[in-house]
Amino acid sequence: MEASPTPPLPQAPAETGQASAERESISQPAKLLRIASMVRELLEDTRQASLDEPGRIRLRQIYERSIDELKDVLSDDLKEELSSLAPPMEGVPTDAEIRVAQAQLVGWLEGLFHGIQAALFSQQMAARAQFEELRRRGLPGGTDPQATGPDQSRGQYL
Repeated sequence: MEASPTPPLPQAPAETGQASAERESISQPAKLLRIASMVRELLEDTRQASLDEPGRIRLRQIYERSIDELKDVLSDDLKEELSSLAPPMEGVPTDAEIRVAQAQLVGWLEGLFHGIQAALFSQQMAARAQFEELRRRGLPGGTDPQATGPDQSRGQYL
């Protein structure tokens, strides 16, 4: 069963001044989290055990499929970044090659999550600043909540 796509996660404004349409985004955050959790577990498992050749081939296949699945949920700029950091493995990788590739992918994903958290925090702070500005100016046609007088105890519409 395919999960319905979720709206892209909000991101911080692009530092390079690119148009907002070119901003980093993630179309399916739940899928991203599932893949990240799986890759992290695989990394832990490969650290604890030595793998034979068929096991290393299988891990390479899982790693490459994970990369492909991640690319499905990333914006073009994030796909490009991921491709440059996670080139495909050739032949039968060694235990060390698998560990390094997985650790690099986990590190990149954690950086992506930190970026999402920072963007959300930034948006929350901007929304709070807007709210405080609206509160400071008061609502149009409303009364100053600090003022006192006979009509101040009633609401705007009474």
